[in-house]
Amino acid sequence: MSELLGLIYFLSAFALAIYGFNILLTAWLYWRVRDRRVATPPLTAQPRVTVQLPIYNELYVVERLIDAAAALAWQRARLQIQVLDDSDDETTAKARARVEHYRRCGFDIALIQRADRAGFKAGALAAGLERASGDFIAVFDADFVPPRDFLTRTIPHFQTQTNLGLVQTRWGHLNDDYSLLTRAEALALDGHFVVEQTARHRNDLFFNFNGTAGVWRRACIEDAGGWQGDTLSEDLDLSYRAQMRGWQFLFLPDVVAPAELPPQIHAYKRQQYRWAKGSTQVLLKLGAPVLTTPGLSLFKRVEGLLHLSGYLMNVLMLALLLTLVPLLALDARFPDAMMYLSFAMFGPVVMYALSQRALYPDWLSRLRYFGVLLLLGTGIALSNSCAVIEAFTRRGNTFRRTPKFSVENETDAWQSKRYALPLSWETFAELSLAVYASIGAAIAWQQHLVWTLPFLLLYATSFAFVGGLSLLHSLPARRRVVASPIFDF
Repeated sequence: MSELLGLIYFLSAFALAIYGFNILLTAWLYWRVRDRRVATPPLTAQPRVTVQLPIYNELYVVERLIDAAAALAWQRARLQIQVLDDSDDETTAKARARVEHYRRCGFDIALIQRADRAGFKAGALAAGLERASGDFIAVFDADFVPPRDFLTRTIPHFQTQTNLGLVQTRWGHLNDDYSLLTRAEALALDGHFVVEQTARHRNDLFFNFNGTAGVWRRACIEDAGGWQGDTLSEDLDLSYRAQMRGWQFLFLPDVVAPAELPPQIHAYKRQQYRWAKGSTQVLLKLGAPVLTTPGLSLFKRVEGLLHLSGYLMNVLMLALLLTLVPLLALDARFPDAMMYLSFAMFGPVVMYALSQRALYPDWLSRLRYFGVLLLLGTGIALSNSCAVIEAFTRRGNTFRRTPKFSVENETDAWQSKRYALPLSWETFAELSLAVYASIGAAIAWQQHLVWTLPFLLLYATSFAFVGGLSLLHSLPARRRVVASPIFDF
């Protein structure tokens, strides 16, 4: 038994180290191209653009979204706005009233509803595309507020690059200073967009449309096979299919579309669960084509597979914990060389430090929230592992939306709003894992295995943090303490 557990532990640690060192490699790839800038070409004409706004039960933010789309600086005669509404609550009435208002103002705007939610977001985007009149398709999710100059800073690139299929912009944050949770979420997104997306784009690697705040060339969507609803990450799926067809993508880190970060831990876990499951589904769907598509370098293929399989890290982290504790109890011994694998943990530290340094003058003070992000990222390993397992076992394919509450400043509250999510069984499993890791830490202390203590204490603290925060965010609505909102998770 100990030999089997030891093998699982070693393979998990080795595989996890590969991902960690790859993050370090990504940080280096970013560093070598960080000073390159993409100049915005002059806008020679204003082609017809369709703006798609896919929504589902967005009672609190739908008006804000439609208003922002209508405010885009573009000739009204060349702009079409589609509100792709799959809602089954009062959102539809609010959206329809706003659409009618702008229609009376002379906008080409329509509310499009389907008979069912077949294909979820992918199905809604595909249905809208059938009625779209634009050669370029901009997509914004309900939690986004695109800047007025968004189209004037993205569309010109298509006019100078005929093989350009997508322009993706960077996500900003409407409420990053709302709480410690949103601070950590913002840090995670900054690392992804500033370092990872920049590194991938500027080193000619696969990178993906992030589902929103981007513009597609319609011909690219159609040539790549259109929106497909067989995964929960329709954006990642279409991105890889298009790039394997030879289309070029462009990432503009200096164009920022701000969005609302989930203020409830349940909402954040749901978002990550969907991304984890969807990404793994795309891995299973397109992993083989990535390896076999002609004309791609070996490095690009390997990086593509690591990109698609990134959420497997959660399963590996969980496997490490579950095997390490019984191995300690069995008094197993570990090769000294395994300690060197721990250097892979520097990858995330470097990536997030670089992103904060690039964006903010006070980056050192912002980086102090890395500890919260570390607890959060480790503590949701159970939830994300369940998502990955569901993808591998082909279980279910329900698109569970991330609820939005229109929380932008410290006086806003989400606790009493309709979309607040209830407690789930995972919370008790997370708290149980915290106890399990604590037992392992006690055994390690008794056996003087000091090098394992930091990992076990990190697991214990992380699962206790996420589980405890989940309990806190499941309590009935309470009055916010406005004087110190940063401590109100």
